[in-house]
Amino acid sequence: MRIKNDVSLTKYSTMRLGGLARHLVVVTSREDVAEAVAWAAKQQMPIVMVGIGSNIVWTDKGFPGLVLVNRIKRFDIFKEDGDHTYITVGSGENWDDIVKRTVKKKLSGIESLSLIPGTAGATPVQNVGAYGQEISNVLVNVEAYDRQANTYVIIPRVDCGFGYRSSRFNTHDKGRFLITALTLHLTRTNPKPPFYPALDTYLSERGITAFTPKVIREAVIAIRSSKLPDPQVVANNGSFFANPIISPEKFKNLAKMYPNVSHWQLSNGWVKISAAWLIEMAGYKDFHDTDTGMATWPWQPLVLVNEHAKTTNDLIEFRQKIIVKVRYLFGITLVQEPELLGA
Repeated sequence: MRIKNDVSLTKYSTMRLGGLARHLVVVTSREDVAEAVAWAAKQQMPIVMVGIGSNIVWTDKGFPGLVLVNRIKRFDIFKEDGDHTYITVGSGENWDDIVKRTVKKKLSGIESLSLIPGTAGATPVQNVGAYGQEISNVLVNVEAYDRQANTYVIIPRVDCGFGYRSSRFNTHDKGRFLITALTLHLTRTNPKPPFYPALDTYLSERGITAFTPKVIREAVIAIRSSKLPDPQVVANNGSFFANPIISPEKFKNLAKMYPNVSHWQLSNGWVKISAAWLIEMAGYKDFHDTDTGMATWPWQPLVLVNEHAKTTNDLIEFRQKIIVKVRYLFGITLVQEPELLGA
């Protein structure tokens, strides 16, 4: 295990902003993680484990402790029984590579999560979801190093505290567990309609009626590619704001003023509002801010793009402009999805 000192964090966030990490180490095994945690504890410094940084924004002050860069690899298939298959994957695996491999084996359950950037270990943290699927729908358990107990534990899905874009890993137990692997339950059955509206429209417009994991994956990739920039090419964190969820009463009042408000009705009566619609209505679609060097992606205003920003403060300033305008117009406060890390 080789620990580096004073490392720029711009390479460890797809927004490509941030200060220096006091220390940084690449971990490739469970043993590396345990050793890194013990080293940091001895130095009495904070630690954080990251993947490729697709959902991370570092502060300009950087991180005052040890950053663990997760590169733990694993892909095991076991307990195949008829239509049911279980796979265990290393948390440092590229997530889209995992989806690609499962689809190639004609397994269904995560094909709609195609082309989501990041590592597999990040998916349970935010309960990643897209086009009608969520990781919580297929997760069996996660393996993680418990920093409270100083040992490895297996956490079943029921104990993960999943909610909309949330889990115990990014709420009340944030920072406690360092995820090293996850086990998923997939099936050898074909996806069945009804599909998520955007996906259903894509399939219908092309006359596609035979649905397989491969067909759905290709459709999702086409949709995402047409709307979202590749973070390896354009500096961004994907969707920067979560879709806000409001009460039935608040939605009723909003719909009176804006009958065309883009929304989804939830089973509990509350309503999810399209953050992209709110941002566009606030005048920030394809917006290029000369003051900060930030912009919104032309085909998806939910994505904030670093065109030539120099600091994280530039990003925060641009973010606040959008939040303030949306709150003024709609009485809704947008919540940032990427985690702000650092001093």
